[in-house]
Order: sequence, then structure tokens, then C-alpha cells
Amino acid sequence: MAAEPTAHKLIAKHRPTLDQALEAIHTRAYWSPHPEHPKAYGENGSLSAEEGKAAFDALLGDRLAIDQPGTDDWVGGEVSPFGIDLGVTYPHADIDVLLPAMKAGQRAWRDAGAETRAVVCLEILKRISDRTHEFAHAVMHTSGQAFMMAFQAGGPHAQDRGLEAVAYAYAEQVRTPDAAEWTKPQGKRDPLALDKRFTPVPRGIALVIGCNTFPTWNGYPGLFASLATGNAVLVKPHPRAVLPLALTVRVAREVLTEAGFDPNLVALAAERPGEGIAKTLAVRPEIRIIDYTGSTAFGDWLEANALQAQVYTEKAGVNTVIVESTDNYKGMLSNLAFSLSLYSGQMCTTPQNLLIPRDGISTDAGPKSYDEVVADLAQSVAGLLGDDARANALLGAIVNPDVKARLEAASGLGEVALASREITNPEFPKATVRTPVIVKLDGARKHWEGADDEAAYLSECFGPVSFAVAVDSAADAVRLLRRTVQEKGAMTVGAYTTSKEVAATIEEACLEECAQLSLNLTGGVYVNQTAAFSDFHGSGGNPAANAALCDGAFVANRFRVVEVRREA
Repeated sequence: MAAEPTAHKLIAKHRPTLDQALEAIHTRAYWSPHPEHPKAYGENGSLSAEEGKAAFDALLGDRLAIDQPGTDDWVGGEVSPFGIDLGVTYPHADIDVLLPAMKAGQRAWRDAGAETRAVVCLEILKRISDRTHEFAHAVMHTSGQAFMMAFQAGGPHAQDRGLEAVAYAYAEQVRTPDAAEWTKPQGKRDPLALDKRFTPVPRGIALVIGCNTFPTWNGYPGLFASLATGNAVLVKPHPRAVLPLALTVRVAREVLTEAGFDPNLVALAAERPGEGIAKTLAVRPEIRIIDYTGSTAFGDWLEANALQAQVYTEKAGVNTVIVESTDNYKGMLSNLAFSLSLYSGQMCTTPQNLLIPRDGISTDAGPKSYDEVVADLAQSVAGLLGDDARANALLGAIVNPDVKARLEAASGLGEVALASREITNPEFPKATVRTPVIVKLDGARKHWEGADDEAAYLSECFGPVSFAVAVDSAADAVRLLRRTVQEKGAMTVGAYTTSKEVAATIEEACLEECAQLSLNLTGGVYVNQTAAFSDFHGSGGNPAANAALCDGAFVANRFRVVEVRREA
């Protein structure tokens, strides 16, 4: 199939969506082409709930075939956090064979132009969207997210982030025109005249290093930003969360083939247990872009060692909420309880430290002491998760043993305000499900009875663990916030205050320390949620991440503009 006629069809099909996405990133208003409700699927070629579940079940215990060069083995080993052995195996690649094959298709992909690349990416996203129910089960059983969260975050929200990256990539590439006629007057002499052509040129092969908790949501921005800017993309999933990204790679290769391009522009790098190929791949000279989500230690290693590549990292941070005062005490407690509970706190945006003045706060329900605020929050979390069915729907499952170990160790760090309890999931009895723990700490106390409060709250404790930290005042809370962001970074900051002066002080601190702030959330929007096309996920300006999802900086350095000029 010739690329040119196919490109025209895809432009006709997807250009309106691309234009809407471009408008959305300009206005920052709400927009999404991907339905959030499961019942919206099942027509016009999309899989229904039953069809999606059947498609997922058909994958289990079988090879997921991807006809890519250099396959020398079949590897697997994923076990769902809900207790199911997936039994799916994937092609293992000889990198020395695969990387040259990936590079071979980049010239035609580069020459296709920004618009064609964008609409091919949109066709990939459309086909993934049609299979959202199938992908939801794949995300659920690799990440431990409860089904509805896996459906939304792993489906439409991830697809939105991918489309957002395509829109930013397109906008940056067309900022410079394809051609220009340049004429410089020379007085009585003939003018100087040049014809100039400008071509966005990809950096090279991009490497996406996937994460366990949000394989599609965190993986799609880098994947589609690199592909839309002309780069081939090698996807290296987390070994416990291969399936969602392997399905993505297979869809991408199908679309590229049908559009007349080399399918090896997108390939999979699955690994044997303990192989650790991310380090090997990261320093290969062919790898010119790296997108990574995961631990700070490996993110720092990439930034220090993958010097041949442009490295984009989302690492870890210590997210903080300042509670100074509120005019909706019940709404504040409810909002915080949900934020602490969602997906068992296994989100890089979940609050960890709650800074509360030791003398208490003012509320619409009267003054509340520090102890009362903490007790009321504990009661709110306990009430939210009191029904096991609702708790399972919110908490999902603990994603790995490290999270469970941190949760169990947290009770030894201070006075426990809310103890974690074990919940049984009747549908998945092997799942590890735990409610959050809340521990009281003192911001002015160190080395108390063998514990070090400061060491605890200044360390990231990823999972369902939060610390209610007593501070001397709002000013003291802001000082601790600044220090935390400077030293450890933060993906999110929250604050509750009725004081304009306190709000202004917190806002200024977040502007200076480059941290995303949410003020006085008491309704159905939570500090650990961000919306594509409107919210920036991370800032790229503090140690938690060196990039934001998504802005111009996230895409602009994935390509360079090369000029060819001739005398007219």
C-alpha cells in the first residue's frame, strides 16, 4: 500500500481531531475525544466489555506474536498483583540485529512530514481506543489497579496523554515553515536571493523505559512524542508490566505497515528475568532519546551515564499538603481521604506529608486541634473504606512486595493515627489489599525513642503511607515545604487555607521551587489527578522530574531543524 494515498485518507479522518487537540492545548479548557464510561464502547468497531474481556483472556498462556527482526527467544513471567499467572510470552530481541533494522525506516518516516506522522499516530491511538476494554484488563493485571481505574487511567486518560504529546510535537515542528524565499536588497546592485528549505530531523532511536504502576499513562507521552517527531521508538516495558505496552507496539506496527511505512519504527524489548537490559540499552550509541518513569536511583543513573541521549525522567518526590484552615472541613477531609486511598497510594502524585499546625486550625465547624484534625482524617479514611466492596474498588492491589514492606514498617516510625487493615478480594483471593496507614510525626523532633521523625518525612515512602506532621505555624509549614521540594522534589503540592496572605505565601513558594499547586480542593477533583490538554504533570523544575507532561520542552528537543539553502 502506497504511503501517499493512505496519508491523504488518514489526514481526512484525523485532521479534525488534531485541530481540536491543538486548540485544547492553547485554551487549556476541558476536552477529550476518548470516552471515560465503559458503556460508551461496543459500537463502530470498538470492543464491548464482554468482547474486551474475551480478547484479554485469549492472550493468557500464549505467545504474543510480534514479527520483528532479531527474535532469539521467548520470555515472560508476569504474575498479576491479583494473583493470576498471565503466562504470556514475548519475543526477546538480539539488539545488534534489531537496532539497525529500526534505523532503516527513519528516512521515509522523516520525509513523510509532520502532518502525516501526526495522523498515523492518531490512527494508532484510535485503534488502541477501540480496544480499551482489552487494554483495561491488561493494565489491571499488571499494575494492580482496580478495574475502573485501569479502564480510565490505562485507557482514555493514557490515550489523551498520547494525543496531547502528538499535538505538542506537531505544533513545535510546524513553528518553522517548510520553505522560505529570502531576498536582501543591495541598493543599486541586484538583490541577494536564496531559496531555503527547513526539515525537522529526528535525533535517532528513542527508548521508552516503562513503569510497573502506569504502563500506558506514563509510557504514551514519550512514545508518541518521539514517534511524531520522526524517531523510531524501542519500548522496554517493566518486566512485571509488559502486556499493555506489547499490545501497543503490535497495534503501532500494524498501522505503520498499512500506512506504507516500516513497522520496525516501533519495536519491543522484552527481557529475561534479571537481565536488566535497560542499562545496556541506555548507553548504546544508537539510542538518542530516553523516556523513563521510576525510581530516583535509576533516573539519576540515566542522567549521569546516558550522555549520548536526551533523557526525560519522572522519578520520585515527597508530595506535601499544608492544612492551615478551611471553610469546608467535611469536604476537605473527604477529599484528602480519597486522595490518600486511591490505588493504595501507589501514584507519584499521592500526598505523603500533611503539615498541620500543632496549635490547630480554624474551620467552618469551629477550631480543631492538631489531634482532632488527624483523628477526623483517620475516621474519614476509615469510613470511606469501611465497606470492603467499595474499598476493593478504590484500593486495587499492592503492586509489589516492596510496597507491602514499607507499609508494614511505617507503624514503627511514630504514633499510629490510623492502622492499616487487610481486606479480602472475593474475586481475587490471592490479591494483597491493604488500607492506608497514617502516622503522627513532629516537625521539630529528631531521634525520639529511637525514631527519626525528620528522616521519615523527608524520605519518599511510596504506597499507602502518609505522615501527619505537626509544625509550629503556617510559616514553618512553608519553610518545610520549600526544603522538601528543594531536597526531594514533589510532583504535587496541596494546601488548605482561608487566608489570602497564607495562600499567596504558599503560591510564591511553589512558583520559586517550581512545584504544581492545588488550593482548597474539596469536591470531585483531587490533588493526585491531572487532566491532559489542561494540567501539567510534574514541572521539570524540581528533583522529582526533569520534564513535564506535556509541554513544548517535552517535545522540542526530540528533533532538530536542518536547513538547505540555494541561490534563487
